[in-house]
Amino acid sequence: MKQIPLSASFPKPDWFRLVCLALLLGAAAASAQDVMRGVPPARDSQVTFNNYRERPFSQWAFRNAGAPMNVVMIPREGEIHEFERGTIEGWDSAAFDRVFTDNCADGVVVIRGNEILHERYFHDFGEHDQHIWFSMTKSLVSTAFGLLLASGDIDLQESPADHIPELGKSGFARANVQQVLDHATAIDFKENYTDQKSDFFRYYAPALNMAWLPGAADVQPGDSEIYGVHDFLVNFIKPDKSLKPGDAFDYNSSNADVLGWMSARVGGMPLQEYLQKYIWSKLGAEHDAYIIVDRAFMPVATGGMNSTLRDAAKFGMMVRDRGRFNGEQVIPAIWIDQTVRLNRSHINNMRRNAKYSRDPWLAYHNMWWVLNPRGGEYAAVGIHGQVIYINQSANTVMAWFSSQPTASAANNPTFHAKLKAARALAQSLK
Repeated sequence: MKQIPLSASFPKPDWFRLVCLALLLGAAAASAQDVMRGVPPARDSQVTFNNYRERPFSQWAFRNAGAPMNVVMIPREGEIHEFERGTIEGWDSAAFDRVFTDNCADGVVVIRGNEILHERYFHDFGEHDQHIWFSMTKSLVSTAFGLLLASGDIDLQESPADHIPELGKSGFARANVQQVLDHATAIDFKENYTDQKSDFFRYYAPALNMAWLPGAADVQPGDSEIYGVHDFLVNFIKPDKSLKPGDAFDYNSSNADVLGWMSARVGGMPLQEYLQKYIWSKLGAEHDAYIIVDRAFMPVATGGMNSTLRDAAKFGMMVRDRGRFNGEQVIPAIWIDQTVRLNRSHINNMRRNAKYSRDPWLAYHNMWWVLNPRGGEYAAVGIHGQVIYINQSANTVMAWFSSQPTASAANNPTFHAKLKAARALAQSLK
């Protein structure tokens, strides 16, 4: 197969500048209330595959991700799990909500034990609306992956290529599964959400079918060596010869794609069916979930999950309670506990990564962001401010969805204002 020409996959510089200017002017002129205005929507209010990650269009798009992108369903099952209702005495809930509304949140829920202590929705988002998780999906996939480890079908010290021979000549061949889980694979590919000329935008994002480039959605499987994400993993990613696997933490979404591929290959079913059978069907979810698929219609393990806020929180409760939910051991407790069992290399690798120098994370382990291992305090995090925050010492889970304009949580005041408020509240609930 031949590679798609650069001219067909990336716009000319002058044309691209005009597009950026038009987007900026359109975003400035519009407000959240003006998005998708009218029937049919006015042209200046229309959400498109091109602008769906730009505010204010993102506020609508992130709760309707199946409109700009392709999805497959993850059905709910069984009786709906019911919450109890509680209150927090002497607490300024209005001030808490202001932190979230002022920092682009769409909704937040606070749960202690099985009690919903606080639940608020903003900007026309509601309890029955689904919202994209983005990279919180990584933590979901890594949690489900523990079942394959418990069964003995996969060993953490094996190479991914032992289970996916197609990766034998890729940068992942020399790494082991644990290094994939820790994003310490020493591959020659960088995560970049902003540089439109980067390999991330030219090849990876179009393969994911989550970013617009001229003509990319019209590419056919025979037109390019990189059609779907699995092609990208096999044909594009090479080793970084200046590093050895395990020597550095470098957050890279392609690691989650490898994990999702192993889950489906070894689990013997498509990833969406694996997640439904072993997790979503166990949570008493109120609503079906769905997951975005790549250009080859394969589930996006790195960032495609969508659900309602309460259902996301139920997943967090299961993790908080060491894999147990509603009287059933859904995931082995030993695998849940592994997330906060850090060694010196996990901590050192985070400290050496300058990108996170002003962030509160102690480590990144098993595709979770760890804050305080002794308190069981850690989080699943999505690119535009989606969070499942777990604090085992406070018996607390908080989940919030956002549509932050900046595509990163690193050193991001909008992101960290909400995280700081959540941590302070959890401390008061102990």
